[in-house]
Amino acid sequence: MSSPIQPSSSSHKLWGGRFAGGPAPELEAVNRSIDVDFRLWPFDIRLSKAWAAALAGAGVLTEDEAAEISRGLDVVGARIGDGARPEPADEDVHTLIDRLLHDAVGAVASRLHTGRSRNDQVATATRLWTMDACVRLDAMLCDLQSAMVAQAEALEHDVMPAYTHLQRAQPVSGAHWMLSHFWPIARDRRRLSAAAAGAAVLPLGSGAIAGSAFPVDRRAIQAALGFQAVSPNSIDAVGDRDFIAEVLFTLAVLGAHLSRLAEDLILFGSSEFSFVRFGDAFSTGSSMMPQKRNPDALELARGSGARMLGDLVALLGTIKGLPSGYNKDLQEDKRSLFDAVDGMSLLLPAIAGSLATLTFNRDRMKAAVTSSMMATDLADYLVRKRVTFREAHGAVGRLVREAEERGVEMTELPFASFKAACAAFESDVLTELLPATSLGHRNIEGGTGPEAVQRQLESARKALV
Repeated sequence: MSSPIQPSSSSHKLWGGRFAGGPAPELEAVNRSIDVDFRLWPFDIRLSKAWAAALAGAGVLTEDEAAEISRGLDVVGARIGDGARPEPADEDVHTLIDRLLHDAVGAVASRLHTGRSRNDQVATATRLWTMDACVRLDAMLCDLQSAMVAQAEALEHDVMPAYTHLQRAQPVSGAHWMLSHFWPIARDRRRLSAAAAGAAVLPLGSGAIAGSAFPVDRRAIQAALGFQAVSPNSIDAVGDRDFIAEVLFTLAVLGAHLSRLAEDLILFGSSEFSFVRFGDAFSTGSSMMPQKRNPDALELARGSGARMLGDLVALLGTIKGLPSGYNKDLQEDKRSLFDAVDGMSLLLPAIAGSLATLTFNRDRMKAAVTSSMMATDLADYLVRKRVTFREAHGAVGRLVREAEERGVEMTELPFASFKAACAAFESDVLTELLPATSLGHRNIEGGTGPEAVQRQLESARKALV
């Protein structure tokens, strides 16, 4: 067993005075989080500057000391921005910044940690990072929706089959199908906005668990850092990771929505459907089969839905059994958060690009709309003539069966067959078997009729603002 190492005189650990020696190398290895939380450095610097100003306001620092610390933090930010990286002794991002701040301004740097803990510090930095990530993700989602609207506008007057149970069901406009994927993303954006608001609660000032002993103005810190509220309870503030769970839930649902969009397009791009052709820039080939055009980005979207779900489950599993307050288990929260945001940040531009560059085979889509898909329209036709829907359903079902047995479209059946099925059929019945007639009956709000789709497109354009 390795013996504990002795603390170096140059160590900038923010703890350790009560121990006779340093931690074992094995503990340091598992305890070290800098490889994960390094990306928090811009936010840790921001909150540290706000904390220095608050300490000055509370009379803990002089104005000159606060100004010197703030200047030093700017130097630290510049150094990291220019490529300064952690050293082996840097346990986490807070230790790194403390070391570099001492290099920049000397002993006055030791005053900065007064009245705060890494518990409220990391919670604050993570919330700031999350708020920023939500803004970035929302911009990507807006780009994806813009690509959807552009395709929907191009497909407004084209007809295609809609499917239930993956069987041809009824004709719809291509725009209506495309927008069926737009609105789930709109809901995801609303959830993301709510998650960002959940993150915008300031924990700084909560200390380790009982609150700071110095009269810092938390409202001033809130305003300086752009938070919407101040945490009401210090115990809850340092242990609360609901905001991460909310972001991960949002990304898990988004992942499911992207997976469904991808599955539709992958099917539609197969030779059996041939509704779409994927753009060269977002397709790959086969190492063996020269003819292949693979929609890899879409397949990765389908697979990433599971990854997002995994990150959510990992976090919920971490927090479900924790006692109140801060526990070291929470060091794992950022692995799930960063992984999900990183994955989605890579995925969304690729999906938007795949969608923007694909082309639709309108003739193939139209040809897939067969007369049997207007069976419901025939039943509705009879209902308008005062036949009950139950009777109409049975009559049309007999016509469908007859057409199948003859191997013809319903439009090829003799009028006598319609009359035999139901006396209420008249000579205008064949008009009801036209896709345009079917769509024209469905101008109800949310329907696939031409006027309804125009209204829906206008609503979608407004949602992009």
